[in-house]
Amino acid sequence: MAIMSTGKLFIVPTPVGNLEDMSLRAIRVLKEADLILAEDTRTTSVLLKHYDIHRPLQSHHKYNEHQKVELVKERILGGMNVALVSDAGTPGISDPGFLLARTCAEEGIEVQTLPGATACIPALVSSGLPCDRFAFEGFLPQKKGRQTHLQALSTETRTMVFYESPYRLVKTLDQFAQYFGPERRCSVAREISKLHEEHMRGTLEDVANWFREHEPKGEIVIVVAGAPPEKKQRNGPREEKE
Repeated sequence: MAIMSTGKLFIVPTPVGNLEDMSLRAIRVLKEADLILAEDTRTTSVLLKHYDIHRPLQSHHKYNEHQKVELVKERILGGMNVALVSDAGTPGISDPGFLLARTCAEEGIEVQTLPGATACIPALVSSGLPCDRFAFEGFLPQKKGRQTHLQALSTETRTMVFYESPYRLVKTLDQFAQYFGPERRCSVAREISKLHEEHMRGTLEDVANWFREHEPKGEIVIVVAGAPPEKKQRNGPREEKE
């Protein structure tokens, strides 16, 4: 009696802009997968067609992942190799993927994440701000807890990286200026790896004013300098004198 071997979960980054950013390994994994899970099957279909990939494709997004995660796990345990992709970048980084990866890891299923495209690293390195240590914050809370979180970040000494919608960019920069100080340095990267890629660098106040006059479009990554070390010390516990 043949014993069926367990399959694997492959987490596959896809281009954030230029389709040429797809790695050779990523193309091979997708061509060999028994099933591809996509955040949006319409978006992924364009990518698969470009690389002549013809594999079964199903949706797996934030609205259905809780319902589908157990089914996907059982399919992998049954021997299927499953590849997970998001619309752009690396799944799990501000995109669906964490829940499935955690479920598979807890079950003892091998999870292989391929290195590849993501918007935050190019934006960080291109910013000109220190990138040896940084804090990735992704999307900030829209309402509940936002001000408390910004207050906590005001003493963060590492460079900070945020994702933001172009429709909320100016408001967010104004809030950063309020909590971090208007002279704090920043860089706003727009349309990473696309034809109209743009980086605006300066103080939070200056960059906010620029985008007030020039309507931002496309995908946005904000990189903000960390607080000076002395500010963290000044706001920290005070030494008591005897």
